[in-house]
Amino acid sequence: EPSARRCSCADVRVRVRVRVPTPLGRWPLPRAATATPTQRLNATMLSTTARRGLMAAAPLRRTAMLSTASLPPPKLFDYDTITSKVKVGMAIEAVEACFGALAEGKVDVPIPMHIGIDESAAAGPGDCHIKGGYISGTTTWTVKLANVSFYKNVEKGLPPGSGVFIVCDATNGAPLGIFQENRYMTDMRTGAAGAVAVKHLVNRNSAKVAFVGGGVINLAMARACASVHDFTQGYVFGLDTAQSEAFANAVKEDCGYDVQVCSTVEEALDDADVVFTSTPAAAPVLELSMLKPSATIIASGSDQPTKQEIPAEVQKNSKMVCDLVRQCALVGELRSAIKEGAMTADDVYAELGEIVNGTKPGREGDELILVDLTGTGAQDAAIGQVAWEVLGQE
Repeated sequence: EPSARRCSCADVRVRVRVRVPTPLGRWPLPRAATATPTQRLNATMLSTTARRGLMAAAPLRRTAMLSTASLPPPKLFDYDTITSKVKVGMAIEAVEACFGALAEGKVDVPIPMHIGIDESAAAGPGDCHIKGGYISGTTTWTVKLANVSFYKNVEKGLPPGSGVFIVCDATNGAPLGIFQENRYMTDMRTGAAGAVAVKHLVNRNSAKVAFVGGGVINLAMARACASVHDFTQGYVFGLDTAQSEAFANAVKEDCGYDVQVCSTVEEALDDADVVFTSTPAAAPVLELSMLKPSATIIASGSDQPTKQEIPAEVQKNSKMVCDLVRQCALVGELRSAIKEGAMTADDVYAELGEIVNGTKPGREGDELILVDLTGTGAQDAAIGQVAWEVLGQE
């Protein structure tokens, strides 16, 4: 409007956003005879501002209208509900498939986030692991929060670990369910990964199995593997003898074979065809000389840069398989071999998914095989999908 020609640049900018009196790009200029260079520059700038402001305004108005709609709140599933309905047999097939998809690049899975809670008068010690992922073509995606190694909880009669899964709708992003699983689903998917490794990399006639560490992860491994392989004799070594005895009793009851509690790691490994290691160790728990030349080692203890169970010598002299090479190079056993200069990431034989898919062969005769399992967000996405399918419609 004519009066706008005599206003300051700031005044006109306000008017443009509110009234827009002329078509875009045709902001009224002062008469040629009276316009100064500054006025012409200001008018050109205002024309650009008007165009940008109006182009942004329409979608903002649409967004404002849509924001009045509301997504339903997520369902909450407690520990007892989850443990009574979600079983390990459901997890193995899903985890096997997720490894295959991971190897084909069909899973969006970030490197895990680790939060260390140092010990002080107010907190800790403990660790928090945050993982998650989306498997292409599935209806959900998952973020998992695992709180582990809060060992002081034992003194209070509480478990040292806890956690939740948040399963979200892949069509609209809304959280569907919060699963207060307290490590149950995490341990289950970890055990399922061990079962997948046994299925594809262990000789069918392997009968003797050793466990280094008598905690919940190795127990999850034993339970899951019982559905894919028949072991007849087990051995366990751990620093806590009472825990090892409880582990042996649980395996006998759940898996049907005897487990001998050993006083040294050498005794446990002496005649073992398959070795599971799952400890919080920061230094190797075994040596190459302790192992049968045809053994399969499934290591799941190292999941952050401060941990190591398998010496670089064993890694270098084995056919090494990783759940996810780029992750193992940062937080798995592979990290220590790379740091010592014994290996590079290119020396890894395969990812587990490549063997699942048949892209590369698994065991080829009597050879030493090492499987480095760090736990991937793909597994969390797989078990999250399973849990939602089982419980989501109840």
